[in-house]
Amino acid sequence: MAKGFRGMPGGMGNMGNLMAQAQKMQRDIEVAQAELKLLRIEGTAGGGQVKLTLGGDRLIYGLEIGKEVIDPEDPEMLSDLIIAAFNQASSELEKTSSEKLEKITGGVKLPF
Repeated sequence: MAKGFRGMPGGMGNMGNLMAQAQKMQRDIEVAQAELKLLRIEGTAGGGQVKLTLGGDRLIYGLEIGKEVIDPEDPEMLSDLIIAAFNQASSELEKTSSEKLEKITGGVKLPF
């Protein structure tokens, strides 16, 4: 049997296939990242009285606040509800992003 690159059977053909697979994975990841930036996730708090729309680019695209939770005597409660809605949306976005990228990478964690 002919020896290939550094004495390995198959030679450069296997290396070429590996490089092609890596390039395809990179393209697929770039497409997935672009799709994720367009994603919109809603987070809610206070029984739905605060609704926040978070984009895949981690920007806030919407915020709805019910009159019932606006208390001039307790602004901290409203702050807490907004933070809770953001955190819920952020957690869901992270989960969705991880699942989408795991499908591409086969579960291999890559540094992004």
